[in-house]
Amino acid sequence: MQIAKTRSTESAHTAIVIGGGIVGLACALNLQRRGMGTLLIEPEVAIRAASWGNAGHLAIEQVEPLASRRTLRSFPRRLFWRGGALSLPLGQIGVWLPFAHQLARASSPERFAAGKAALKELLRDAIPAWRRLGALSGAADLIEDDGHYIVWESSSGARAGRAQWGSTDIGEARFRDLTSQESKELSGLLPRPFADAVRFVGTGRIRDPGDLIDRLHARFMADGGQRRFTRVKALSNNELTASCILENGEPLHAGTIVVAAGVGSRALLEPMGHRVPLIAERGYHIQAEQGAWPDSPPVVFEERSMIVSRFRTGLRAASFVEFTSEGAPPDPRKWERLHSHVEALGLPFQGTRSEWMGARPTLPDYLPAIGRSSRAGNLWYAFGHQHLGLTLAAVTGECISALAIGEAPSVNLAPFDISRF
Repeated sequence: MQIAKTRSTESAHTAIVIGGGIVGLACALNLQRRGMGTLLIEPEVAIRAASWGNAGHLAIEQVEPLASRRTLRSFPRRLFWRGGALSLPLGQIGVWLPFAHQLARASSPERFAAGKAALKELLRDAIPAWRRLGALSGAADLIEDDGHYIVWESSSGARAGRAQWGSTDIGEARFRDLTSQESKELSGLLPRPFADAVRFVGTGRIRDPGDLIDRLHARFMADGGQRRFTRVKALSNNELTASCILENGEPLHAGTIVVAAGVGSRALLEPMGHRVPLIAERGYHIQAEQGAWPDSPPVVFEERSMIVSRFRTGLRAASFVEFTSEGAPPDPRKWERLHSHVEALGLPFQGTRSEWMGARPTLPDYLPAIGRSSRAGNLWYAFGHQHLGLTLAAVTGECISALAIGEAPSVNLAPFDISRF
């Protein structure tokens, strides 16, 4: 397969996917398996984006968009300086304040209800789609649907947490009290006693995100896909047909172009005439190479807004919602707090520890953007998945590939059209 540098009839059967994160990779693999010669363009070889740095949680319980009146009311107590996970850096007020205004507008009861219905439909097929993609790519052993735990360290936290989850729509997921065996196993994991805990059923996890990405890349290449490590400087539009302009000025043409560049999608699509109110919502993690923590579902320490996951490569603790610009320097206080959390809990973070920060691409209504551009007939987009990038990657890839060959996707994508902004 060769992506045409000049327009030709051959380019109608080719695809370019811009963005090598988990969403872009899932789109590329599905397009290639549909018979479209596909080129995946990534900015660099060893990138560690949000796809790599996440907690591995397949969060099908996150049916309710975070753009809600309930979320807005919770902001004051969730602020970083009060011990919470929400960070609004003063130096970035020019970035997050306009976004906060849009989030507030998107949190009306009508928009929240519509967003919840849309997310529920998309999340319903999230884990089945991962099972299909895992089977196709030799990664089925990395996908588990064994749920997760939520732990509370205080009785007051447990009462509030149970009440909150009891009044929240969690879609196909369910939660219940621990069995005696689960209580024994969880107590064996946690050196410090806890006040209460519940087990979620129906949610899932990826045993190791890095391993998953490697296997998906290998399958993509084995299927005849191509990768190119460069940047797309811009998209051009000639007679309602989009082309890619690389950073060296080289043009690339294809019958299908998919923008799945995460937080970089805004810079590509806004010059095409789309309004893309995207923000970099950054998260942080620390990871230990070793730890006496057996293979088990993730554990959420809700009062600390932290999730701990055991991967094949180590033990990871992740947290924080930091609204800022993509290029802003990391805040070392976030890593310091994660270190203090694992020490206070007595968690077995042994050996060398590493620190990571990455940006989630987030839109004000906390819905992704998935669909076809109204500006060019061969241009598609898949970005803005916020905390659900890993969860929704497989089903998004299936939807994009179906659209590209003229089939109806399994999900109604109208609520995810970028024209809603």
